[in-house]
Amino acid sequence: MRRVARDFSHGDATTTPLLFMSNSCDSMLKLKLIHGRLIRSHLHHHRILAKLLRFAAVSPAGNLRYANLLFSYHRSISNCNTSAFFYNTLMRGFANSAEPSHSLSLFNSMRRCSISPDPFSFTFILKARSRCSSKMVGDVHAQVLKYGCLGPHPSHSHIYNALIHLYAVAEPQAARKVFDEMPAPDVFSWSGLLTAHLRASDLDNARKVFDGMPERDVVSWTAMISGYTRAQRPRDALKLFQLMPTQPDEVTMVAVISACTALGDLEAGESIHRYINDEGFGWMVSLRNALIDMYAKCGCLKSARQVFDETKKKSLITWNSMISAYAAHGAAEAAIKLFGEMSAAGVQPDGTSFLAVLSGCTHQGLVGDGRRLFEAMLDSNVVAGVEHYGCMVDMLGRAGLLEEAYQLIKRMPMPSNDVIWGALLGACSIHGNVKIAEKAVEKLIELKADKGGYYVIMSNLYAASGQRAEAAMIRQNMVQMGARKTPGISSSWATTPYQAMNHR
Repeated sequence: MRRVARDFSHGDATTTPLLFMSNSCDSMLKLKLIHGRLIRSHLHHHRILAKLLRFAAVSPAGNLRYANLLFSYHRSISNCNTSAFFYNTLMRGFANSAEPSHSLSLFNSMRRCSISPDPFSFTFILKARSRCSSKMVGDVHAQVLKYGCLGPHPSHSHIYNALIHLYAVAEPQAARKVFDEMPAPDVFSWSGLLTAHLRASDLDNARKVFDGMPERDVVSWTAMISGYTRAQRPRDALKLFQLMPTQPDEVTMVAVISACTALGDLEAGESIHRYINDEGFGWMVSLRNALIDMYAKCGCLKSARQVFDETKKKSLITWNSMISAYAAHGAAEAAIKLFGEMSAAGVQPDGTSFLAVLSGCTHQGLVGDGRRLFEAMLDSNVVAGVEHYGCMVDMLGRAGLLEEAYQLIKRMPMPSNDVIWGALLGACSIHGNVKIAEKAVEKLIELKADKGGYYVIMSNLYAASGQRAEAAMIRQNMVQMGARKTPGISSSWATTPYQAMNHR
């Protein structure tokens, strides 16, 4: 007859040592030894299992997979009579893991077993939901109300705050409603409401919330300053920074530098640079990268290079920022040289590195260097994207190598787009190549039939080559297709990736 697991009192000779060991458990090895003793002794001691589960699920030295095994073991020997504590502990672990959706599955299992959730259950479920791809909140909110977990009790404030922050991402207006229903909003509640307005790009109401906050910490100030910067209101961002009474952090300073960059205000940027050095922030790589970007976009390449050279611990972004700065300023040779130094320093270039240096080659007409770098990228582990092929097409087209550019498009491993064909058509217009222009226009009409600029360029090419009948025909086709005449075609590859890069 199978022996039945027993739950011993705390004074049992076998249980007491295991309980003591579980209190000092600090590794998975010790945990497994204790668990093994429990199984061999046919013991089912609630407190010991609870301590082991908490360590496995929550501790940085734990193991969620083993925590799941412990949970399943507890359920099997307790005939599913598992307390909310065990569910909450495992839900907490999964909510902070790479698989937060498992928390939601556990919650559903908990309900199927008729185990009532408590405020802690909802705190972890809302945390898990915030980290899932789906940010739908209504279903959990309904459950929270059903079990009376929104009220004046201190533990309920965590649920209010979790709902506010989650609604801030998905439904900003609902975040305001939850905030208004909260008995005693705290700094986290106000922060969530501020985030809701900022995410909705409602800067004016966000500022009203910010001004009305009874307590503002560095996170609140940074959120508002960053909100102004993202909304392209850099002057407001700098004005607010000047009023900031607390010590800013790294994120604050990146937002402030970005505001200076957006304004093109070199004097303000230099002042912020001095402040960073005076306050001891100068060692932060993210700030140094932002300063390189700021100086370059303000036209001060020498200062950008000085910041680069003084950065002792350069990241890949640091190298990319400086290479892109050179490319944007037409210093292709310097960009190529720095690209070589980066590789020599053991820093592996990425797609942004190659795009920056290829862009520099394009604008300086360095076709040989461009070909060499493009081939090096294809031979490396870096995957060439449509933007890299577009840059090469632009480079070859400007140099009059139209057939080579056309063949490169045909060899692309991904579908081409209207920007690449537009670059080729623009080059054909410059060099008067009607034959390849016809192929480009045929593809452009297939991709973007409503864009009249393609028809106009082709018509002008026909007219310039004396093919007046063809010129009239393509304009007639333009009218029949209902295409709108546009000012002209410009390749997006004509701007460097430096102008679109996010350096932070």
